[in-house]
Amino acid sequence: MAKKNVKKPKTKRIKMRVKILPHGEGLPLPEMQSAGAAGLDLVAAVDAKKPRRLARGEFALIPTGLSIELPRGMEAQIRPRSGLAAKHGVTILNSPGTIDSDYRGEVQVILINLGAKPFVINRGDRIAQMVVATYARVKLKPIAALSKTARGDGGFGSTGKAVAPAPRSKKSPAAPAKKNANPKQVPATRRKPASNRK
Repeated sequence: MAKKNVKKPKTKRIKMRVKILPHGEGLPLPEMQSAGAAGLDLVAAVDAKKPRRLARGEFALIPTGLSIELPRGMEAQIRPRSGLAAKHGVTILNSPGTIDSDYRGEVQVILINLGAKPFVINRGDRIAQMVVATYARVKLKPIAALSKTARGDGGFGSTGKAVAPAPRSKKSPAAPAKKNANPKQVPATRRKPASNRK
């Protein structure tokens, strides 16, 4: 049988202007490492003669040597690299960091060492990944009540739990007959006729 030509989905390419700062000269530009990658790898633009050492629990602002010009309506998210987190316990303190489209300063990464040993950052080390994404402009509108959903206000781990069935309503037992307030008073049905009284 002849093989059918399967069309691969095209990924939209966005052009983004970037400025290389003096201390970023000679470093590779951020790029995606595979055909299906979502983020561009950012590298450290620290001095080659002065690597940055992070002690346990220490954090620092690491330069990338780049300034970017995002298209309007887009943001850049700075996310941790899974390899650094899994092997060394190094991650991003404000993860994910957000770069707005009107920011023209240097892209910098706040790295923190949560591992058991000191961590050394050398020039050109991959320290984070940058994901460019669109966002929506939002204007808040105060209202008296929100629309109702099955979940309601359940949060903090409320989803995924089995919901107990609502208890069935039981009919309340019939109230006992009231006793006479005056025990000496005999009901009319039990009174003897006047003619039979002695």
